[in-house]
Amino acid sequence: MKAVLCKEFGPASSLVLEETADPVAKPNEVVLDIHAAGVNFPDTLIIEGKYQIKPPFPFSPGGEAAGVIASVGDKVSHLKPGDRVMGLTGYGSFAEQIAVDASRILPIPKNMDFVTAAGFSMTYGTSMHALKQRADLKAGETLLVLGASGGVGLAAVEIGKAMGARVIAAASSAEKLEVARAAGADELINYSEVSLKDAVKELTKGQGADVIYDPVGGDLFDQAVRSINWKGRLLVVGFASGRIPEFPVNLALLKGSSIVGVFWGSFAAREPQTNRENFEELFAWFTEGKLKPLVSEKFRLDQYEDALNILTSRKAVGKVVVQVRD
Repeated sequence: MKAVLCKEFGPASSLVLEETADPVAKPNEVVLDIHAAGVNFPDTLIIEGKYQIKPPFPFSPGGEAAGVIASVGDKVSHLKPGDRVMGLTGYGSFAEQIAVDASRILPIPKNMDFVTAAGFSMTYGTSMHALKQRADLKAGETLLVLGASGGVGLAAVEIGKAMGARVIAAASSAEKLEVARAAGADELINYSEVSLKDAVKELTKGQGADVIYDPVGGDLFDQAVRSINWKGRLLVVGFASGRIPEFPVNLALLKGSSIVGVFWGSFAAREPQTNRENFEELFAWFTEGKLKPLVSEKFRLDQYEDALNILTSRKAVGKVVVQVRD
């Protein structure tokens, strides 16, 4: 099979596309014929050795995939060859096949195609866990989403609306904000033109946001912690800006607020049943039309460098997907 391989840490240009051995399922695994793979910010970190997980060389990037099960291990009874599924792979999905632990596989809804499914699990899984388990978001609360046109940001906008929140979307351009508006955002803030803190205060009549979803970090985090309501929860999702900020703990004291970490991959491994329940609710919302995943860019497997560079340049709107099979 063909696979994109990382043989040493470096930028996307250091990766290679080569023939490699086909995977064989261990007793608790399935082998997946990959039709499409999602592209996520962690993929750009893992190939540079900057992510929490550092796989042994050589490895393929790609933390999520969708396709058809080709074979199953001896101890797998709930899945079978021919099933249409999506998988949280961690890495390895920029390839034609992958062996995945069966516990990390979910059936795809009948009305969901492979490209949509490939970009669904990580963004919607992360945002659902963040807003439901970590923030305990309530109907009627105000949710501020930073980086609202990106993959996890757009998912947070849609899920927030499905949960009954008032959603304020913040992004760096008018074009990106229109994408967030189409996803259901109630209010928009262009933080390249106005102060995020001042705009949030104005939109909330001086109270601040009840929940802040931050996949960006850096200077926006610094403003966001000053834009939070009493008993507010600021969700630390990622650091797409490149700078990991520091938190002045006196602000938590003054606002009775919480800084809450979000690590969906670890949650899914530690609490698989709760994660599955999250996805049952997500799939129901998808079927009802409440979630409309946006895949803005599709690339062939041999265009892996272009796909990854869209993420590093922060030009991605919605989801980017590598389409392995037609």
